Amino acid sequence: KMSTSAISTYMNQLESQLGMQLCNRGRAGFGLTSKGLLVYEEAKKLVSQIDSFEDYIAEINGELRGTITFGILDSMLTDEHVNIPDLLGSVSHKSDKIHVNLKVSSPFELQKEALEGKIDLAIGSLPTKMSGLKYIPLYIEQHWLYCSDRHPLYALKDCSIEDVTEHALIKRGYWSNSEGMRHGFTRYSATIDSMEAELILILSGNYIGYLPDHLAKRWEEEGRLLRIMPGSFGYTAEFSLIVKNGRSREPLIQAFREEIDAAFGLVDKLGKAQNPVKQ
Repeated sequence: KMSTSAISTYMNQLESQLGMQLCNRGRAGFGLTSKGLLVYEEAKKLVSQIDSFEDYIAEINGELRGTITFGILDSMLTDEHVNIPDLLGSVSHKSDKIHVNLKVSSPFELQKEALEGKIDLAIGSLPTKMSGLKYIPLYIEQHWLYCSDRHPLYALKDCSIEDVTEHALIKRGYWSNSEGMRHGFTRYSATIDSMEAELILILSGNYIGYLPDHLAKRWEEEGRLLRIMPGSFGYTAEFSLIVKNGRSREPLIQAFREEIDAAFGLVDKLGKAQNPVKQ
């Protein structure tokens, strides 16, 4: 750890070399000057460019190194179709110079950040496709409508569709208003931005909502959750691997996709779907 006096000495030397004051010092505390802020922002760009150059040279020599950012949706840990821990472990074992950055985001954010280059590749259910991205189908996830053992519907035998739809539904933050109507509901009782949040609300006893069957499985087996009229309320969500067009041949992305192929047999190295899992 560098001492305050050492930092001050280095700052004085840098200011002398650049011929400008970079920071204000005094009883009011430390702060960058307007010129100091500009230099700081450019310095960050320079460091990033140096890192990119080192990664590029390593790639030329066939060495896997650098940071790869992988995006997923929440609640995928319990999904039996895709073993995220094993996948990330396999990638990291390819080289000790690979730094994995794992991001959990909404479907919209996964796609937006993939387009912006902030995410290198991602797996998720992405019903609204964005231009500029490549979508490779992987598997199908089943969602059912659930209530908890504290909800009035839990003890109601032979309930009708009308009995169910008179209750308001939990809305996901990325759903449009028409999405609830597509699932048979016109009113919402709460809004969430993650599956875990929806599960908590359902378990409270005052809400009903759709959950992936793998997330609800434990609570259903314990009798805490009830699958409501599965013949009438349920839908499937297709999960895909996404990558920005033109990036598939980047070494780190290729290495990641090779592990997907090896682990699941779902995607070949050219990005064509092979036997997507169906339910």
